[in-house]
Amino acid sequence: MTSRPGGSDTSASTAQPQPLVCARCGTRSEGPQPTWTCSVENGTRHYFCDTCARENLRAIEGRLDSDWW
Repeated sequence: MTSRPGGSDTSASTAQPQPLVCARCGTRSEGPQPTWTCSVENGTRHYFCDTCARENLRAIEGRLDSDWW
């Protein structure tokens, strides 16, 4: 098992999970959402709810190399 640089394994278990917020519409989710889409743009994670991801699927796929689809 590996740890993040400068951190310990025990500190992560005491941290409160942060609610996810959709980067497009602002919908908040308190728990894990396995159906949400995560995008890393310029080194920053952006999360998109089910509705926004479905509505913008063509734009999301349009940024991928054809090998991915």
